[in-house]
Amino acid sequence: MRATGTALDVLVIGAGPAGVSAALRAGALGARTALVTRGAFGGMAANDGPVPVRTLAHAARLLREARQMGAYGIEVGEPTLDYRRLLARAGEVVQEVRSHSALRGQLEAAGVVIHEHAGVARFVDAKSVETERGHRLRAGRIILCTGGVSRKLAVPGSELTETHSDAWALTSVPESMLVIGAGATGVQVASVFGAFGSRVDLFQRADRILTTEDADVSAAVAAAFRASGIGVHEGFGNIERFEQTPGGVRMTYSKDGVRQSAEASLAVIAVGWVADTSALNPGAAGVELDARGFVRVDSHLRTSAPGIYAAGDITGQMMLVPQALQAGFVAATNAVRGDVEELGNPVSPIGSFTDPEYAQVGLTEAQARAAGHDVVVAVAGFDASTRPIIDGRPAGFCKLVVHRARREVLGCHVVGERAVDLCQVAAIVIASNMKVSELARLPLSFPTYAGILGLAAARAAHALGLGAREEVDALGV
Repeated sequence: MRATGTALDVLVIGAGPAGVSAALRAGALGARTALVTRGAFGGMAANDGPVPVRTLAHAARLLREARQMGAYGIEVGEPTLDYRRLLARAGEVVQEVRSHSALRGQLEAAGVVIHEHAGVARFVDAKSVETERGHRLRAGRIILCTGGVSRKLAVPGSELTETHSDAWALTSVPESMLVIGAGATGVQVASVFGAFGSRVDLFQRADRILTTEDADVSAAVAAAFRASGIGVHEGFGNIERFEQTPGGVRMTYSKDGVRQSAEASLAVIAVGWVADTSALNPGAAGVELDARGFVRVDSHLRTSAPGIYAAGDITGQMMLVPQALQAGFVAATNAVRGDVEELGNPVSPIGSFTDPEYAQVGLTEAQARAAGHDVVVAVAGFDASTRPIIDGRPAGFCKLVVHRARREVLGCHVVGERAVDLCQVAAIVIASNMKVSELARLPLSFPTYAGILGLAAARAAHALGLGAREEVDALGV
């Protein structure tokens, strides 16, 4: 066991977005800091998350665009997919992102010692950690950023199923696929492999897919998936078992006493995410988990153990890269300076690069009404705006939820081309407390997708009785 000669000020476990952010912040504040990671630098986001997955999604987009070229007078043959070459490209992208990332250089410049490929880390006591590769590290403050892992189903035959990570690691496109779980991860798997030619059936136990999205968004994405050939099964019941078949796997499920089954080449489980703490031995340090198995933290990201903080997916809070970066910064600031920062509840736009894209920021209509807000809801269809028509992508909508008295945007929900980008603009509107009439009169460039946001704002302003000027200003959409 190789022990460090001097105790560290801060030890960060995990080198995903939260861990890298935490280590960089601690080092920049002058703390003697080490970053230890089980595998490659960058964590899931770089190696098994947004970077490679968005590359696959981009390929799906290119296939769609290629099939549209004839409508614009460009004659090409039917596009075909070389999946092995695509996987090689995804690997190239990951390596390029790593090589161009300034974060490793910044960490080293801040004096952070990086222990990469150290294997599993586990607590020895509240101040000491040992790794599978023989490191023993001791620190006054420890920040846990080990992320999460896919949740498995506790039903007979579950060992026959795959995780979303397994799906992204496939070396060929399967003929057919069952995707169980229709949250953000499940719909992304379904969308990408449906575009690549798999026959996909998407199963959701709840009565609608994308349950955290606005109900109108869920309905629109489900309809678009069905139109593309993806089978969408909402409220399907309970899974009884999985069984191996000559061609793959069979799932048996039942509802109201009626038993049914579905078969495919493989079944992918995307029913949630749990904290990656099984090997960490948190009990040895006095770190408590909540009822869902995530590390319990307060607003300062302190755990139940003095001197130990946690950030990112391991806490079960909003499990996205930008939020993980922010949480890592807050945890490290508090670890070094004392508990001076709170995570708070920042405006957080989220979305997915499916086909169609969907995105949201702020409150859904149901959430706003449940919170007692008197709201006005305005919807602008993509087919009422110029740029989507030019691009041949007129399907979709932008929905604004506006506080009637304050005339401020409480939520924005979009389905359609560039939905994720649109919600970034709406996030700035919400964060700045901009009046919806001010948004409606903002001279956005023409023709752009952002014009749809202006049109929705103009309709909200009209519903609020603010006159016709906003609608006139929005005619350039």
